[in-house]
Amino acid sequence: MLMLAEDILADYEIRKLGLHDGVDFFDCGDDDLNDFIVNDAPLYRKTLLAMTYVLRNKNTGKVIAYFSVANDRISIKDFPTNTDFNRFRKHKFVNEKRLKSYPAIKICRLGIDCSAQGQQIGTFLIDFIGTMFVTDNRSGCRFITVDAYNQAIPFYLKNNFAFLSSEDESQRTRLMYFDLADIDD
Repeated sequence: MLMLAEDILADYEIRKLGLHDGVDFFDCGDDDLNDFIVNDAPLYRKTLLAMTYVLRNKNTGKVIAYFSVANDRISIKDFPTNTDFNRFRKHKFVNEKRLKSYPAIKICRLGIDCSAQGQQIGTFLIDFIGTMFVTDNRSGCRFITVDAYNQAIPFYLKNNFAFLSSEDESQRTRLMYFDLADIDD
């Protein structure tokens, strides 16, 4: 059964994990993602390296999804050549905004509990992250980036992410981005 944003928000809430919050158990089918939310998210929060948000049931408190975000950038170093970078920024920016890097937010982790997979919750969270930085952008942020596991690439493509470069085609993860300017606020 697919869930719409209204349905999700009727039963679930998104909240940022605080310094003393924790998640005792989570199973999205990926040991690395499970371990992060249970063991590492509080450490990343304490050291201000990443902020983790959970989607939890309002009645039971069960966490059915989470995402972790950190500051990032898209820079000239992300491209194989200066020409590739110049082609990228020429397409995205007017001449006055030609910088050597552009601010981004990185999705460090995104996990959906096995019981909730296939219900459009991941897409809901991607939309939530985008809206969070378009409507309440406190510092300036143009892109969302992600180092997508190969098996997650179709999900990110479906959610309008694009590959930054073809240089990482044979890697375990691919650097992808979404342009926040494509969201109507």
